[in-house]
Amino acid sequence: MGYYVLRKSDTALSQKYWFVLKASNGETIATSEMYSSKQAAENGIRSVQQNGASTTIHDET
Repeated sequence: MGYYVLRKSDTALSQKYWFVLKASNGETIATSEMYSSKQAAENGIRSVQQNGASTTIHDET
């Protein structure tokens, strides 16, 4: 089963948060945008969890 990794930037000038969606084998599936707070990044994870499983593919090629 896949999992999420919540990360924080190491720079002292700006603290940004993001998450990475990983496959069960550890391979990166997706990387989120940068968020200004940990709470916002956690909300992003919840949004992907709630909306990701039910989305359809729109092929625009």
